[in-house]
This record gives sequence, C-alpha cells and structure tokens, in this order.
Amino acid sequence: MTHRKIERSDVLNFFEYEKVRAEMRARIIELKRIRRVTVGRHLSFVFENRDTVLFQIQEMCRVERITDGAKIQDEIDVYNALLPAPNELSASLFIEITEKEEIQPVLDRFMGIDLGPTVWMQVGKEFAVPGAFEPGHSDEDKGKLSAVHFVRFAFSPEVARAFAGSPVSLVVDHPAERGRVELSPETKAQLLLDLAA
Repeated sequence: MTHRKIERSDVLNFFEYEKVRAEMRARIIELKRIRRVTVGRHLSFVFENRDTVLFQIQEMCRVERITDGAKIQDEIDVYNALLPAPNELSASLFIEITEKEEIQPVLDRFMGIDLGPTVWMQVGKEFAVPGAFEPGHSDEDKGKLSAVHFVRFAFSPEVARAFAGSPVSLVVDHPAERGRVELSPETKAQLLLDLAA
C-alpha cells in the first residue's frame, strides 16, 4: 500500500499525535537510516515512502500549529507529491553543508545538478535509470540553488524485475561530486517494497 495517497483521515490531530510522537519519531528515524544513501561528502538521498511522508506532514502540522482542516489538506496535497508511483522510486536529495560559511560556495559548485543526466541508478551492468528532478529548485540566471531537491527514478517493468537480482548502485556524475554507492542489502530490500507495491 505504499502508493496509496495520504488522506485527511490518516493525519492525527495535534493532541493525538503528541501521544504517539516519540514512538513514531524513533521508528521513522530508523526507517530513514535504512532508506538514506550518502554519495560523496555533501549529497544524501532519502528514499521516501508513505511512512516517511506521513511523518513529515505530522511534523509540519505540529511545528506550524496547523489545526484547520483546509490547511492540513494543503499540507497533504503538497507532500503526497513525494510518494513514488508504481514502478518508481522517489528521493529527497539533500546537499548537506555543516559549516555556515561554506553554504553559498558549496551550493554554487552544485549548480546544474538538477539539469541533465547527473544522477542515476545503475541496475546490474545493463540498465541505467536516470533521475528526473522536480523543477523549480534552481535559478541559473540568478545563481540560486536550493539545498533540497526531489528526484524520481521511473523503472520499466523489466528493470524493476532486474532490481531484485542485480547489484544496484546510486551514481552521481557532476563536477562538484562524482561517486557511486552500491545499495546495502537492507536498503535494497526497502526499495524493493516500493517497486513491488
């Protein structure tokens, strides 16, 4: 059921969420640990699923103190876009920078990461599945790049089947970062749930 959209009835009200937040947060932190793939020094991909997205909605409503039904629905609509479709993986890509004075110089180096074939999943030797970036997170004319991006990987049924029995790597090929990381068995098993749903 990982592709079922989140509905208003799935989101707990503020008071009910507070009762279960610590347990849910611990579960999602562990889930994100498994679903996180770090490539190089600055790039971290967190593969989203229904649980991670619902948690983000709950946290957003908590932080912003959103209790109005229409505003909660607005959050649901925004975050539902992060859910992978059938035969698809979707990831939030974070350009992680720890030093404040490094933020702009590092972001400047990553300009263009969301353009062209810079990120893909290599399935075995024969299949490369390019990442498609959500538009609107950069403005090359103004030299502005967001530190958070959203990337989708659309698999044909054949490649989705090959995913299970092949080594799978996440590859980045950009002047600011070049790297290839093979998915751990634990991460691969999680992502197979998304592809098989």
